Amino acid sequence: MRKMKKWLALMVAGMMTVGLMGCSGSSDEGKKKSGSDKADMKAAVVFGLGGLGDQSYNDLAYEGMERAKEELGVDYDYAEPKEVTDFETILRAMSDSNEYEVIIGVGFDSVDALASVAPDYPDQKYASIDSSLVGDNIVSYSCKEQEGSFLVGALAAYMKQDAATYGLEDNHKYGFVGALENDIINHFAAGYRAGIEYVDSDADVAIQYVGGDNPFGDTTTAKEIATTQKGKGYDIIFHAAGGSGLGVFAAAQESDFIAIGANSNQNIIDPDHIVASMLKRVDVAAYDIVKAALEGDLPVGSEKVLGLEDEGIGYTLDGSNIKVPEDVVEKLEEIKEKIIAGEIQVPVEL
Repeated sequence: MRKMKKWLALMVAGMMTVGLMGCSGSSDEGKKKSGSDKADMKAAVVFGLGGLGDQSYNDLAYEGMERAKEELGVDYDYAEPKEVTDFETILRAMSDSNEYEVIIGVGFDSVDALASVAPDYPDQKYASIDSSLVGDNIVSYSCKEQEGSFLVGALAAYMKQDAATYGLEDNHKYGFVGALENDIINHFAAGYRAGIEYVDSDADVAIQYVGGDNPFGDTTTAKEIATTQKGKGYDIIFHAAGGSGLGVFAAAQESDFIAIGANSNQNIIDPDHIVASMLKRVDVAAYDIVKAALEGDLPVGSEKVLGLEDEGIGYTLDGSNIKVPEDVVEKLEEIKEKIIAGEIQVPVEL
């Protein structure tokens, strides 16, 4: 069980009280840790909507921060905003405290707030995970989601070639459920469709989005979309919807189709219906940010892009009870090497 202390930062924003959860023992309030005081460095992270327990990128970022705490001895606090409007309030409160060497925003939810807040605190360092936001005091860590998605798309197509073995319909239909239509989610969709078409030139890929006010935490809508897709014969469905993806998995269990997870290894959630997960190493990004800040080498003003080549992106079959033949795995590894070598150019747009 996670052990942490809780402290409340009172902020004037519609009379809102925001709780910042600290994973720390003790700290010197109001003191910025830098220079010779690096041993006592403290960081902060603002998770995306959906918060911890999404079994996706928020949980991954948490794992990276926990690793930094254990291996580097770095203290940190975190916050879980409930609404988009919370982000700027939280970021300003953290910045005003002047106690964090780096403040990290996870996911696109925090991008607008970071862009607004960072210029007002030029001496504060910020990092944005899963965006391309760059500023004089901001470093961004983004991923080539399309590369990993290409691999699981190819996997889906290879499975369709042996449909009877997997209890699939003998057709060329594949499903995709994204959180919302933006550049990052479309990287997933474009790569997935391209990987399918690399193997199956007759592919029909249904691409739909959860949308609404809570695209990353709306399991009901995600489940409805996936169930409808399955009813139309799209019986391998890949999600890129954060916590909403749990709704896709619920549909897979009830309607008996094959699902593909995203970001972390989600195979263990339902190993009888989830064949693979596309890995997006948000944990690596979080750890690297804290380590660089500790060493005084955080590359603010730049963007770092992680892909297959540097193991920031990948896929896994581990934990699934759906067995994929070794010859298919070998084909996927060959495709992976071709992507790394530049022999396969994976699209980023639909």
